[in-house]
Amino acid sequence: MTVLVTGGAGYIGSHTCLELLQDEQDVLVLDNYVNSSKESLNRVMDITGRTLRVIEGDIRDRALLDQIFSKNDIESVVHFAGLKAVGESTQIPLDYFENNVSGTVTLLQAMKDAGVFNFVFSSSATVYGDPHTVPIVETFPLSVTNPYGRTKLMVEDICRDLAASDSRWKIALLRYFNPAGAHSSGRIGEQPNGIPNNLVPYISQVAIGQREFLSVFGDDYDTPDGTGVRDYLHVVDLAIGHLKALEKTRVQEGCVAYNLGTGQGYSVLDMVKAFEKAADRPIPYKITTRRPGDIACCYADPTFAEAELNWKAERGLEEMMADSWRWQSQNPNGYDPA
Repeated sequence: MTVLVTGGAGYIGSHTCLELLQDEQDVLVLDNYVNSSKESLNRVMDITGRTLRVIEGDIRDRALLDQIFSKNDIESVVHFAGLKAVGESTQIPLDYFENNVSGTVTLLQAMKDAGVFNFVFSSSATVYGDPHTVPIVETFPLSVTNPYGRTKLMVEDICRDLAASDSRWKIALLRYFNPAGAHSSGRIGEQPNGIPNNLVPYISQVAIGQREFLSVFGDDYDTPDGTGVRDYLHVVDLAIGHLKALEKTRVQEGCVAYNLGTGQGYSVLDMVKAFEKAADRPIPYKITTRRPGDIACCYADPTFAEAELNWKAERGLEEMMADSWRWQSQNPNGYDPA
């Protein structure tokens, strides 16, 4: 039986494909390479010594999806494909709704018609909006502060309605906190298009000299040092969480949400200091104004995922930063040739 991984060439997708292959599962990737590189999957196969199949295409292409499901013995779908930048989503919200919401509906329709009902969805802690307290548990009220988060919440709502309408659906909603790091080999990692939207790749590019300094968006939050606090988890731990969720969908009932985080919050300046230690060099930064849609503090209570999925983040901040620096220093241009 095959696992279909949409967006499998991306940052989290490629690490998850690697873990799936190491678990000796049969993997088929669908990716349009808008936010990813074909080279990532070549390296995944090289690291694991195993082969996966890749189809270039878009989840909005219903005819292609029907062909994929008819020609392959697909048991489950792990769904990463979508646009993912909070700031960009405030500028081009229609693109985000079309890709992330309409695309997912098309995928779910194709799954239903093909008789495939096991679904792991790449959601986000952004569905908690600006929480009144931390740590965040799965039963907190849901709200959003930006269009990207709204697309995630809309898809979650669709999945809940779907599972309520048909008991065959077994859906895991994985609410990520802040993935960082890279595979310990240094061969796969995060390659942002253009200016990085996430903190760690931006710090990495400053460290290697591609950018002059890091802009810290706000130092007047109600946090210990005034900068935003987030729950950063190692991307390999996150990838393993998908395997655990996939196992769970084979036995669980309905649609269930899980926080994937460490339960520990780090500020922007904490992350800068940790990276300086890993790279053994200073990271220049400048304080600037807050970004629209950002919140002060966000970190998980991962107790439910540990109890239900038998999953817990094992890799700490030091390993996260060391692996990030190894990836960046060994691949200064990411997957692209120099």
